[in-house]
Amino acid sequence: MIKEYIIQNWANILVLVAFVVLMKTTVFLDAKTKRRMYCLILGLFIFFHIVFVEFALEDMGELPKVRLVFMAIRYSATPLIIALVIYTLAKNVHWAVFLPAIALTAIDIISIFTGIVFSLSEDGALRRGPLGYLPYIMVGAYSVLLVYLLLKRSNMRSTELFPIIFLCFAFASGLVLPFLLGKDYSQIFCVTITIALFVYHVFSILQLTEKDALTGLLNRQAFYNTVNSESKEINALVSIDMNGLKAINDTEGHAAGDTALSTLAFCIMQATTVKQSVYRIGGDEFVIICKKASENDILQLIERIKKKVSETKYHCAIGYSICPEGVKNIDELMKESDETMYRNKKEFYSQPGNSKHRS
Repeated sequence: MIKEYIIQNWANILVLVAFVVLMKTTVFLDAKTKRRMYCLILGLFIFFHIVFVEFALEDMGELPKVRLVFMAIRYSATPLIIALVIYTLAKNVHWAVFLPAIALTAIDIISIFTGIVFSLSEDGALRRGPLGYLPYIMVGAYSVLLVYLLLKRSNMRSTELFPIIFLCFAFASGLVLPFLLGKDYSQIFCVTITIALFVYHVFSILQLTEKDALTGLLNRQAFYNTVNSESKEINALVSIDMNGLKAINDTEGHAAGDTALSTLAFCIMQATTVKQSVYRIGGDEFVIICKKASENDILQLIERIKKKVSETKYHCAIGYSICPEGVKNIDELMKESDETMYRNKKEFYSQPGNSKHRS
């Protein structure tokens, strides 16, 4: 039994230990994210033990009723783990993301007595009930949601897309391989997900050299790198500055100011397209680099930003500069964009009733 345990689980144990060490040594994650990551690691550790015990009972042909309980846990744990992955990796996700997985858990428990999802034949073989494919459907739905949320929060750069694609491939294998490999895949599912999450986390840490820790946007260094390497494709800039950040910090505290900046950054990111990259280059200063854009593209982008920001209690000033022919250099575009942005800011504060913090 010990030999079989080591053969089946040693790789998983090693990766989880490495994951814990990485979490202990990284300084880039906030305390809340770290707690969720530790819960995820613990969940994976418990899960592969459940799988091991279930299949050990099957091989021995003993305790079929106990095995049904372990099957219910296994079928329920997979969507719960992916829901926890979403809750951990995707920002601003409500706890309600767990509700479908919790509902499936209730159905799986009922199935122990009714066979609605699974049951065992007299010889111990698995039999699927009327809802036998529901766990796979839910895993697929959660996987699609995870990829969507990660893409939505990304800056659409290759360094960010690769780990997301890798994670997507790993989860997709969980939907396809069970039908190709049968029950044996359940024994490698945990290590597959653990490795995928570990790789994703390592790449996320590497990306932080180019990302702003607070907002998740690209940072000033990334801005300079893009300007130096892709200047021929850049023909427009959009400058954005938050109105009233100092007043928020002074009256409500710096935590409220951080929330304001994160909210504004999220609004800007939601408004951009693939050819538009967002950078935080200062305290409340943001720049969007646009490649091969028309003036109509820029005006539509600004309208989307205004619409998103209007749904919050914050306000920002926006300016832009464009050169369709590409004859202006970056410094000229930046100067012109900043000038129009500051005119927009001055106009905003000149209107009656506008203070440093819009309520």
